Amino acid sequence: MIISIPSILIGLGGKCLLNWTLVFIQRNNICQSFLGVFSVSLSVIDTALTLSVTTLHLHTDGYVILLGLKLTRFHVCLLVQIFGQIYSALQWPVVVLAGLDHFCTLTQRLQFTIARVRMLFCLSVTGFLLFLTALYVFLLSDFNPVLEEVPYNQIHQCWILSTSYTLQVAMLLLLSLGYAALHAGCSTRLWKDQNTDQSRTLSRKNVVYQTIHVFLNTWALFLFFLAVLLLLPVRIPAYLGMSVAWLSFVNSTLIAVLLCAVCPASQLAQGLAAVPPDSFCEWRFKFSLAEDDRTILHCENTHGTDSV
Repeated sequence: MIISIPSILIGLGGKCLLNWTLVFIQRNNICQSFLGVFSVSLSVIDTALTLSVTTLHLHTDGYVILLGLKLTRFHVCLLVQIFGQIYSALQWPVVVLAGLDHFCTLTQRLQFTIARVRMLFCLSVTGFLLFLTALYVFLLSDFNPVLEEVPYNQIHQCWILSTSYTLQVAMLLLLSLGYAALHAGCSTRLWKDQNTDQSRTLSRKNVVYQTIHVFLNTWALFLFFLAVLLLLPVRIPAYLGMSVAWLSFVNSTLIAVLLCAVCPASQLAQGLAAVPPDSFCEWRFKFSLAEDDRTILHCENTHGTDSV
């Protein structure tokens, strides 16, 4: 797809503004998970890319000398194509790693007593993932940049890669959520309180219903937007396929899938299961007891004494 350079700059600028706005909104817990650390890293990379492209395009001489290299508008198109390919290649690995991170958090399989240790671990994983993805794009993929055969000062548009990975990931996550909800809704669990010896029947259907309700209340409009993109012949530029808004949606969807699949009803009721951090969905569950009408509330993001 052919896009003019001013349109590319507007798209990148808007993406950066949205990225940093969402990072600021989530500032209290964004460094407590892999997706949060990756979102901050993505915002920094997008900002550097936008400033570089803007400088090359607006420079009066039509080129910039950097470390002895002559960078022109050819490199505007080249940079956007390279980062678009890297973002496309990152889609599935990011989802898999984020799912593993959330699973370990929800089931208490991997715990960090110090928040900074967890943040450094996530930052290391993010850096290693970006490095491996860049190596894959340059050495193993069939990526071939497309540049116009005209003088650099006459370049006013770029050939841009489009991506379908965003819609593919969304469809798989939503199908997984639907399957997990249907599977979990067919069974119930009996939990016996160890302190009061009261038998409490905690229905998995109740947990699933509340999970789906919270998720749809937050992301219904975004799901409608994805449905429109899926039905209409709209192509998404690859450099816009990975953003903090998209990662926030992936974060909430993965949490919903895991809550439906793992469904730790007794742990949630006792406050022993920590829901992964989510600044958009309020993962709040209500359990009714059989013998009395008391309720137990579990609020999101209970991580003990961890602090950022």
